Amino acid sequence: MNNLKALVTGGSGYFGSLLIKKLHSLGYQVGNLDINPPDYKLDDIHYHSCDIRDKVKLIDEVKNYDIVFHNVAQVPLAKDKKLFFEVNEHGTRNLCEAALQNNVRKLIYTSSSAVFGVPNSNPVNELTKPIPGESYGLAKLNAEKICQEYSNIGLPVSIIRPRTIMGHGRLGIFSILFNWISEGVNIPVLDNGNNIYQFVHAEDLADACIAASLIDSNYSVFNIGSSDYGTMRNTLENLCEYANTNSKVYSLPMKPVEMGMNVFSKLGLIPLGPYHSLMYGRSLYFDINKSKLELDYNPKFSTKKMFQESYDWYLKNIESLKNNNSVSNHKKPSNESFLIFVKYFSKFLT
Repeated sequence: MNNLKALVTGGSGYFGSLLIKKLHSLGYQVGNLDINPPDYKLDDIHYHSCDIRDKVKLIDEVKNYDIVFHNVAQVPLAKDKKLFFEVNEHGTRNLCEAALQNNVRKLIYTSSSAVFGVPNSNPVNELTKPIPGESYGLAKLNAEKICQEYSNIGLPVSIIRPRTIMGHGRLGIFSILFNWISEGVNIPVLDNGNNIYQFVHAEDLADACIAASLIDSNYSVFNIGSSDYGTMRNTLENLCEYANTNSKVYSLPMKPVEMGMNVFSKLGLIPLGPYHSLMYGRSLYFDINKSKLELDYNPKFSTKKMFQESYDWYLKNIESLKNNNSVSNHKKPSNESFLIFVKYFSKFLT
């Protein structure tokens, strides 16, 4: 066992809980800071019940930890602009201050590819200028700037920007996709689905975060994604073929669908947020050469593999998922509501 003590904020969420289990398996002494208790059982994980917006309590809870992995975030599914900035931006400032005051060796901030919005060109690298296209991405970018600000006054920071995260137990909007395919429903793409879209498996992301925590750097940024990916159409057609349920992929025009998604999202009729309508039909993929060189990052999961394994996990756990009361948006199935109409309408399209 090593002697490093690691605190994971958001450790009750989807990625945070996976990261905690990996750190625990590597011999770290691990703490979980979250407003919600974990749904997993590890006796020697210390749970800190704390809201990241409570700066005074946060400073006390961070004491005695060597490394902090910061994953607390209001995600796009939350669709709450106020909370995006209160939690993702101001909460990050509170955590940076707590880490600085407690002489933490390293802060690892899990940011988002949403900071880039719709990039002018692909692939995106660490020198590409971030231009977020909606509130969630803007709040995450502001949090990155806060991390850099604190690195300048003595807090070593590494920023990890993951592409869309996949993995066993990753639900949210993916539960809609898996449910539809399991029932043989046809799946829409926008403008033929020829946009190149990269994902990252949660296991690969955890490896990158841990590697970033161990490098000797005052400030660093890494873009993390799979090295094997393709178009949105390819991704979904591969999954439909694997599932063998007669689901087909069909195309819809992007502009009217995007406008409709935004309207229905604001009305609360669909679970999707502005980021989803912005990016579903557009390309975004990372150049991961810097991560390979400096972190020895070698992603193990292709897009095809991660989708197949995630779909299989969904099928095996579908009955228990119906009673999922998880507070994490990424751990529970999305409410389809208005999408039920689209679901059955799509059966007549190919």
